[in-house]
Amino acid sequence: MMDSENNESGVCGCCGPLRPRYKRLVDNIFPEDPKDGLSKSDMEKLTFYAVSAPEKLDRIGAYLAERLSRDVVRHRYGNVVIAMEALDQLLMACHSQSIKPFVESFLHMVAKLLESREPDLQVLGTNSFVKFANIEEDTPSYHRRYDFFVSQFSAMCHSTHDEPETRTRIRVAGIKGLQGVVRKTVNDELQAIIWEPQHMDKLIPSMLFNMQDSEDLDRAGHPSTPSVAGQDGEENPAALAESCFRELLGRAAYGNMNNAVRPVLVHLDNHHLWDPNEFAVSCFRIIMYSIQAQHSHHVIQQVLNHLDTNHRNTPRVRAGIVQVLLETVAIAAKGSVGPTVLEVFNTLLKHLRMSVDLELGDSSRRNSGVSVSSGRGKESEERIVQNAIIQTIGFFGGNLPDYQRAEVMMFVMGKVPVYGTPCHTLDTVKIGHQGTKRIQTMLLSSLIMVTSGFKSKSMAAALPPSFLDPLFSISLMEDSELRQLVLEILHNIIDRHDNRAKLRGIRVIPNVAALKIKREKISKQDVAFMKKHGQQLYRHIYLGCKEEDNVHKNFELLFTTLAILTIELANEEVVIDLIRLSIAMQDTALTNEENMPMLVRCGIMALVAAYLNFLSQMIANPPFCQHVSKVIELRSLDAPYLLPEHVFRDKCPLPESLDKEDRLLYFQTAEVAESLAGPGYNAERLSIPYVPQVTDLDRLTRRKSFVDTISLQVDIVSSSLPDKVRDVSTCPPVHVDVSDPSVFSRFQSQLAEEITFETLKKAIDTTGLEEQEREKRRQLMEKFQKAPFEEIAAHCESKANMLHDRLAHIFELTIRPPPSPSGVVSISSGHPQHQSVPVYEMKFPDLCVY
Repeated sequence: MMDSENNESGVCGCCGPLRPRYKRLVDNIFPEDPKDGLSKSDMEKLTFYAVSAPEKLDRIGAYLAERLSRDVVRHRYGNVVIAMEALDQLLMACHSQSIKPFVESFLHMVAKLLESREPDLQVLGTNSFVKFANIEEDTPSYHRRYDFFVSQFSAMCHSTHDEPETRTRIRVAGIKGLQGVVRKTVNDELQAIIWEPQHMDKLIPSMLFNMQDSEDLDRAGHPSTPSVAGQDGEENPAALAESCFRELLGRAAYGNMNNAVRPVLVHLDNHHLWDPNEFAVSCFRIIMYSIQAQHSHHVIQQVLNHLDTNHRNTPRVRAGIVQVLLETVAIAAKGSVGPTVLEVFNTLLKHLRMSVDLELGDSSRRNSGVSVSSGRGKESEERIVQNAIIQTIGFFGGNLPDYQRAEVMMFVMGKVPVYGTPCHTLDTVKIGHQGTKRIQTMLLSSLIMVTSGFKSKSMAAALPPSFLDPLFSISLMEDSELRQLVLEILHNIIDRHDNRAKLRGIRVIPNVAALKIKREKISKQDVAFMKKHGQQLYRHIYLGCKEEDNVHKNFELLFTTLAILTIELANEEVVIDLIRLSIAMQDTALTNEENMPMLVRCGIMALVAAYLNFLSQMIANPPFCQHVSKVIELRSLDAPYLLPEHVFRDKCPLPESLDKEDRLLYFQTAEVAESLAGPGYNAERLSIPYVPQVTDLDRLTRRKSFVDTISLQVDIVSSSLPDKVRDVSTCPPVHVDVSDPSVFSRFQSQLAEEITFETLKKAIDTTGLEEQEREKRRQLMEKFQKAPFEEIAAHCESKANMLHDRLAHIFELTIRPPPSPSGVVSISSGHPQHQSVPVYEMKFPDLCVY
């Protein structure tokens, strides 16, 4: 018994004229021999009929689909090709409202071809779908879905066919199909579902797989297959996949960026492409250059989140992610980064701390007996992570605009751990001194990169107190490397005319004019900055030159610092201050009160000589130049170890001591003052020795301050106080609130008649005080070295008892119980007596009165 279809075909076969016209027209386009191809005349008749009667399009499509399905099953591939060609021509010719049902039949036929296992049919169906994707429809489709095509084309992109040529054809067809899906859906608001994760998780990995496969072949040195090499660039799977990837990202809207980037990260994880990370870097370069600039911070945020997710992964994987982040932010910094700037730095600093923790933890475990080779390898890998983080911080900050760079400088400086100040992000208690130094070194290194090329019109804006104070506190650390980094940061900020390269290396420059140094007249803002912070700069140069661990580079950077200050910020007043500073540095090397090594003492002498030679030529003062040249010439003959060209050489012979009496080898204040006498310079100030000022930063460092502010006040007033009061000054220093008027009122009655001009002049003149202080110090050291222990203990005990009695007396006078209406108890003749206090006479605090 035959089925209804066979009956219909049989009847129609017997009675051909009774068949519907659209079927006769469709049958006529198929020749007896498929090799003859589509009949053009009959195809024109079918097209004319379809255009004239668009309501018949759905029936034409359904009949063509029926014939195509039958031919596929019977392996009549020639007729299949003819049917698809006819469908393509009908699609291109008909643009009416009735084409919607026809499209459904067309897509059904394409799906049939893609489901077949024949590569030729898959390629044929893909080509037809691509043609359809390029057609712009007048009205959107409400019910059409492309889920099947996304899945099928993605599977074709991962083809593993045995023959390389066929495999390449299938992959190219799959990529073209995905590109067609993208073009057909991304601009259709009704097809926004394509951006959902279930589709992106197929689209993105399929493209990356082909891009990666090509790179793997290139890295392995394998030649491309002949089919790929012989075709144009569009037929190369990697190039085609990259083009499709760029097109997809370029069409991504604000809300779709996360779904587009997340599959990339997952693919890189699954295929272990973070180490090595060349392909990962290439992918994110494509992403950053393809998306819209205002969406850059979405990508950066995704990479930062991925870095957080992989915080327990291997160091090389974390380093690979950080390097990808570096490339990402480097591209984003040229455009708009948005609110992600500080978040990038905060996340990087957090991972820097984690890396230091891991490195120090591995080091401690290695010391406990773990394998040495594995421990060292892990430590070196953690250094790779740390260097990548520092490079990212520096590179990102260095590419930001100046106004954002200033904020980043403040932000990073706030994260540098400083002794004595709270650091909320980096807990230095757990990582110890070694870890703290590591973090300080790395953050300062990143600040060098951030400040490189930074140009600020005003020093006050570039070096605010909140940045300058912690920076200078680090410059007083007993570590030469940290001090070098601080000086390099100052160079980047202060040197606004790029003169450092001309000043590189500490030396006696014979002709400063030949350097062609660029400079401008100092502005009023910079003059005010030097009046406010100049003494702070001088102080840290003065203290920094005396460090025992100073090496050649430290003196080079100090010379450059002095020279840049002279070029950028020096007016007549600052020049006098710098000369006073130089003479003070020379004097401290001669007196050697702090027992500095001879190399450091000679290095200070060489630094002073190099700088005064530079300064004398910069201000173009012939007498000053003559004096400096004379001293340098004598040194070259009699004491070459006091010049930078000799003292910093290897195996330079150093003297056992420096002869203070040979005055011709040293710069004399009187001669410098005489050379600067005249209009412009206040040479009289040179007679006042430079003494470093004490600031609150001393408590931030591990160094004891050289001068106690209260001691100066005691020295000034001690000569006019009674002997009994003067003996109290030998007690340990007591910090008193000098802002309390009651403290000074006790002295005003005794000192009001004795303060004269001569008294103030003697108080300012510190030469005698310095001698007395030096003698006191010598006697005290001698006493503690030679006196018996019992005598020293008794002396200290008496001082402690005296201090205790004084404090008890002060507390008794200042801390009293509040008055009570019930009265107070007073003892008279051994009997207690109650004295009542009326309420109206009591003095209540202001907060208690209303």
